[in-house]
Amino acid sequence: MMGHENHTLNSDFILLGLFSSSKTSLVSFSFIFLIFIMTITENALMMLLIHRDSRLHTPMYFLLSHLSFMDILHISNIVPKMISDYLSGSRTISFAGCGFQIFLSLTLLGGECLLLAAMSYDRYVAICHPLRYPMLMRDNSSGLMAAGSWLVGILNSIVHTSFALHFPFCHSRAIDHFFCEVPAMLKLSCVDTSHYERGVYVSGIIFLLIPFSMISISYVQILLTVFQMQSGARQKSLSTCSFHMVMVIMYYGPFIFTYMRPRSYHTPGQDKFLAIFYTILTPTLNPIIYSFRNKDVLIAVKNILQSNFLSKK
Repeated sequence: MMGHENHTLNSDFILLGLFSSSKTSLVSFSFIFLIFIMTITENALMMLLIHRDSRLHTPMYFLLSHLSFMDILHISNIVPKMISDYLSGSRTISFAGCGFQIFLSLTLLGGECLLLAAMSYDRYVAICHPLRYPMLMRDNSSGLMAAGSWLVGILNSIVHTSFALHFPFCHSRAIDHFFCEVPAMLKLSCVDTSHYERGVYVSGIIFLLIPFSMISISYVQILLTVFQMQSGARQKSLSTCSFHMVMVIMYYGPFIFTYMRPRSYHTPGQDKFLAIFYTILTPTLNPIIYSFRNKDVLIAVKNILQSNFLSKK
């Protein structure tokens, strides 16, 4: 066993990545690079707007600012390494680097699952119980929700990162993925991981199935309330709810499919395709769907542009 541990700690891993050696890899690389720049820009702008515009100092936008921060960290945890590997031609990642990638990824994925549930509760109270909103969503409520999402996400990540890195990796060191993800790494272990996989399944229930169920119930209640509105408001609310649910399904669906299946059912191509949704696409689309389609945000953008224009004059 000691030999296995030494081999695990002293060896680098190889990330086989998302890009092949074919000519299409340049197109894929360019697309991912563009997505990365867009994601950082959109989410940083969203955080700036929420910080500077007093009209956005509400529980909903406070939670959205944390979502934007999580999305910036998440895509920055993965894509820069992909870009570096493509440009340098090296695909190695150290044991410590892989461990950090797992830890940060699980922290942000778990935290975002809980944060999205908190956001859906905020919308449920605002639309279904508007008169009780000031009482149910006090100033410190959103802060506690955000802090709880971060804290529980970190604790869960510490446990899973410790277990995942504890297994001896005595077979190939090549991870058939574009980042260090637990299901892909378990395939490299030469010991039985079935007990640990049951723990992953339990975490999946807590971080995936329960929040997804809460979000679904919240939006069903919201839709029932929306159908009682006047036609103009109803159309706008239905459009907003539809976009939100599409984003929720895009995030939770692939995430559930990846982490709640037995290891024997995983295929590298499928895992990489699914991971693109919750690591790259949703961080890019979240600001557009949750924020930039909102009238208050558009007014905040207009005010900042006008103030910058006037200051230059």
